[in-house]
Amino acid sequence: MHRSVEESALLRSTSHAVGGPELVAGDTIVAISTPAGEGAIALVRISGPGAIAIAGKIFRGKENPNEFGSHIQHFGEIVDEAGQLIDEVLISIHRAPASYTGEDLVEISCHGGTLVTAKVLEACLRGGARGARPGEFTERAFLNGKMDLTQAEAVIDLIRARTDLALRSATEQLEGKLGKKIRSIQGALVELVAHIEASIDFSEEGIEPDEGEKLRARLDSIREEISGLLATADQGRLLREGVRVVIYGATNAGKSSLLNRLLGYERVIVSDSHGTTRDTIEETVNLRGVPVRLLDTAGLRTSTSDIEREGIARTERSLKQADLRLHIVDRNAPRPEHFDESAANGNEILVLNKSDLPEHAYWKNLSALRISCATEEGVAELENEIIRRVGKQKLRPENAVAINLRHRDCLRRALDACDQARRGMDESRSPELLTVDLNDALAAVGEVIGTVGVEQILDSVFGQFCIGK
Repeated sequence: MHRSVEESALLRSTSHAVGGPELVAGDTIVAISTPAGEGAIALVRISGPGAIAIAGKIFRGKENPNEFGSHIQHFGEIVDEAGQLIDEVLISIHRAPASYTGEDLVEISCHGGTLVTAKVLEACLRGGARGARPGEFTERAFLNGKMDLTQAEAVIDLIRARTDLALRSATEQLEGKLGKKIRSIQGALVELVAHIEASIDFSEEGIEPDEGEKLRARLDSIREEISGLLATADQGRLLREGVRVVIYGATNAGKSSLLNRLLGYERVIVSDSHGTTRDTIEETVNLRGVPVRLLDTAGLRTSTSDIEREGIARTERSLKQADLRLHIVDRNAPRPEHFDESAANGNEILVLNKSDLPEHAYWKNLSALRISCATEEGVAELENEIIRRVGKQKLRPENAVAINLRHRDCLRRALDACDQARRGMDESRSPELLTVDLNDALAAVGEVIGTVGVEQILDSVFGQFCIGK
């Protein structure tokens, strides 16, 4: 008996895929989910098949946690093994599968002192839980089908977001927008494989004369979709890591003063002495919604000092890695020896500092931004120009969905496999060879959302989380 076309494709191409949202049996984990240190409230989380039973061992109140309704807070006490009070708490039970992890989940809100939270954690461990690994709560949510892998990665992006744009991107990914795009590509690949499988499994029925062109058009559409997502890789890097802006120039040009102005506080020592900055100093600023990594570098000049020469070498390395360079020049002084007027381009802004002082004749007719770090004159215009240049580097607020480096690696492999299949169609290769390439593409796309090859990427993804998330 023949399989259906869709069955044939699915069985051949997703034989190693992870199953649906079936709960993963395992031990019970616990962690403090709020940051270390003192605060009004701390949250201790327990997740797993024994979570409610453990809560019953350490909680004292009007009812036993086993009798609690789901998602309702109850007031009571956490006690030690001798029945002595540790803290008064609010406790809630989130029954599987309607919880963050998809398992039975207990949340204990206690007072936020360092010692009291440690004591509550100790009571949970004594009750039978084990300490959670970094990211293990979210990992369990993924394994239990509560989210795909792109949504799991969005959780850490959400936590690390430093600007509105980065926050919006993480939120949209958490809502599943990137996963939806990936599943659309995945579905189109499965359908394409199904048609090619038809020529193998249903060869006696024949293929329509125009089927070949239709398949080419469908593959080309898939390739365009993948290419479109790959084009967001730079935006994803800028959103997650920030735009790398390197401030450089001759000694005493005002580089450190500019860094302080852009940050809004005195981060770097400023001195009239040459060579004050010997190393690269990096700080991140939210510049009108865009995360910008500002790097203050050692001044460029000929030096006999080994330490200063190393600082200058680091400056040169930073310049090679910059998304944007700010070349700071003292307009009150003559042209410095290293100055190259032709270097200013789309990747570099020439900034003439000290506009509160007379301008040297060399700079009179030179096109550049003129600022004063002393009076703040022109600094707002410089910020506008930085944002304008950043916009040219594909940081577009209207398109908040952006892939990360892991996604880019997967999608590049998927596109290479699709390109190989396209060449195979043009060269009239056998259907069996085409399905090999398309199954490679399908596997690579599946890795993005975690439906193929999960084991080797989970540690990398969830190892970035803090304990308790």
